[in-house]
Amino acid sequence: MTEAPLLSVRGLAKHYQTRGATLKILQDISFDIAKGEVVGLVGESGSGKTTIGRSVLRLIEPSAGAVVFDGDDLTTLSGGELRRRRPRMQYIFQDPYASLSPRMTIGEILTEGLKIQGIGSRAERLERARKALEQVELPPDAINRYAHEFSGGQRQRIGIARALTLAPDFIVADEPVSALDVSIQAQVVNLMRDLQQRLGLTMLFISHDLAVVEYICDRVIVLYLGRIMEIATSEDLYARPQHPYTQALMSAIPSPDPDLARKREILKGDIPSPANPPSGCVFRTRCPKALDACAAAVPQLREVAPGHVKACIRDDIGYPEP
Repeated sequence: MTEAPLLSVRGLAKHYQTRGATLKILQDISFDIAKGEVVGLVGESGSGKTTIGRSVLRLIEPSAGAVVFDGDDLTTLSGGELRRRRPRMQYIFQDPYASLSPRMTIGEILTEGLKIQGIGSRAERLERARKALEQVELPPDAINRYAHEFSGGQRQRIGIARALTLAPDFIVADEPVSALDVSIQAQVVNLMRDLQQRLGLTMLFISHDLAVVEYICDRVIVLYLGRIMEIATSEDLYARPQHPYTQALMSAIPSPDPDLARKREILKGDIPSPANPPSGCVFRTRCPKALDACAAAVPQLREVAPGHVKACIRDDIGYPEP
């Protein structure tokens, strides 16, 4: 019997009302993440990646849909019920400077969640904090220092340690290396990959860096203007991208080998406003392969190869690729 996914998202939507307009940030988002799997979430700025990450943990309230974590629909839980499940679900923030309080020692930052949850004595909480610092390769004496005493890369390691102190099963990593110098990014990504493998963590890894996603993720979700365009294993997606949007993203990945470099596909225009998304396929206004039919209906995710799905009108109507 196939094991149920640790996280199952169905029909997730997030809308905001502002000045008489409805901002449709997310629409009909559905995906699963298996236990121990790392799933990447990619797309341009404004696609809704961070909103998905925060919605699945109910850091913000979804407008519609279900988020089932280990059998429980998080969207139906009361505040107290949700709080009791918080230790199993943690978040790594993008900005290592803004996400750590300058007024708290590192020990206080790392033990705050444990204290709120009533876990252990003060000595036991400090011991868990020291162990988390060791896991992210920082010295134990860091526990008595303040965030301003550390570099950006070290601060992000502290952010990772904060998530680990509660021994979570699932982590949302929201652009965890995008604010770091390029020379430091690889170190932090390697650390996260090692921790995931050693601890068996399940992770939703949000990033705009497709090279990082290829390195660390088992599967990848491609998002555009609040809708999923394609889902596939990392190996399959990077070797055989099917959706025109994915193909354009992949063509932008720099290659050190000029013989292997893809022909660059430049998308025209900017991503539309969620206040006025295009009818039908939201990508059609920038798609080089768009048909008249693309304006009439929202394409459904369909399997185009085992474990590989995409949302394209051409598949719905049986229209061949040009």
